[in-house]
Amino acid sequence: MDTDHFNKKKIINDPVYGFISLPFDLIFDIIEHPYFQRLRRIKQLGLTHLVYPGALHTRFHHALGAMHLTLKAIEVIRSKGHRITKQEEKATALGILLHDIGHGPFSHALEYSIVKGITHESLSKAFMKSLNEEFKGKLDLAIRIFADQYPEKPFLHQLISSQLDMDRLDYLKRDSFFTGVSEGVINSDRIISMLNVKDGNLCVEAKGIYSVEKFIIARRLMYWQVYLHKTVLSAENLLVRILKRAKALSNQGENLFATEALAYFLNSSIGPKELEVRQEALKQFAKLDDFDITASIKEWVNHSDPILSSLCQSLLERKLYKITLQNQAFSAKEKGRTKEKLLKIGLDQNDLEYFTFADSITNNAYQPKADKINLLFKDGSVKDIAIASDQLNIRVLSESVKKHFLCYPKQSMVNNLAKRLS
Repeated sequence: MDTDHFNKKKIINDPVYGFISLPFDLIFDIIEHPYFQRLRRIKQLGLTHLVYPGALHTRFHHALGAMHLTLKAIEVIRSKGHRITKQEEKATALGILLHDIGHGPFSHALEYSIVKGITHESLSKAFMKSLNEEFKGKLDLAIRIFADQYPEKPFLHQLISSQLDMDRLDYLKRDSFFTGVSEGVINSDRIISMLNVKDGNLCVEAKGIYSVEKFIIARRLMYWQVYLHKTVLSAENLLVRILKRAKALSNQGENLFATEALAYFLNSSIGPKELEVRQEALKQFAKLDDFDITASIKEWVNHSDPILSSLCQSLLERKLYKITLQNQAFSAKEKGRTKEKLLKIGLDQNDLEYFTFADSITNNAYQPKADKINLLFKDGSVKDIAIASDQLNIRVLSESVKKHFLCYPKQSMVNNLAKRLS
């Protein structure tokens, strides 16, 4: 017996689903790759643990969970008479396994600060392309399915990315488990058992309507209660401004403490084209994780720049911005109140944006204009969940909700900054 071959059939004990098996050797090899192992060092929910202390699970956890649900979904769809080859099954499992491989430290913080115009989706594609070269084309089909370039069976891509994909099913259930927020608990087994395919597209049998309604409601509640929680927003915006300040100082020639990977991005102007052209850029990004950022922030507390050091101390000691949310945009007068206080302690007009700023957030529980969650009825007809549901709130949840927020420093942050400026 080939022991190396045998040893690749691993079983992983997952806290949410129990035992997860790895049915293909290539999946084991991809998981073992340094690019994928990096996801162990990136928290799934960034700074959410500052609100929910249990939210310390990683992108690694989530990728395995989403792959597990995808393999279960493929079994169900096969059992209903739809042909899915072993190659298609493996490729779809690889596609979902790698869907978040391009995420940087602390979720989207890097996308708004030290790298410009680069989304985690484009980075995931770049990593998949690099892995495909290394594995001599074995990810060709996975990349096609991931990029929705497999018209023969569009439902395979929809399992990876759609309004009711396995990514969402896993993160809602997993994030609920680790935060302890029970409003996000969904019955993923029930939803998966109701999956079917009509005209090549993913749909849910009509008798699963209530489980899908619960999924949409859970998504809306989890966004307000966890993902867009106002204290989480405050912390994430503080981190973005720390990285922006570090980048600005680096551009001015300041020699900041940083790991090799972080220094590369602080000292370079990296955009989408550079990542496509420069292999070095992708290799350096592959070294970046939460630890690079955290270690640097711990050192930057002692930096001579009063703005950087003050912001870093605020994050480490959890002395975050005050944040106010409301339905309408903030007036110039409302924005100006804190600015006057900051100018009085000696902060330069050009640096106000690090301490007080306004922005907005949008909560989209269900977007039928993007793609629909279709219900399949016994007569073969298909209807959008928002039309078929007898619950008015599903139609309401199809509307985007926009809220405006204003961040400004607490008095302790103002006092700390005043000391550093004097």
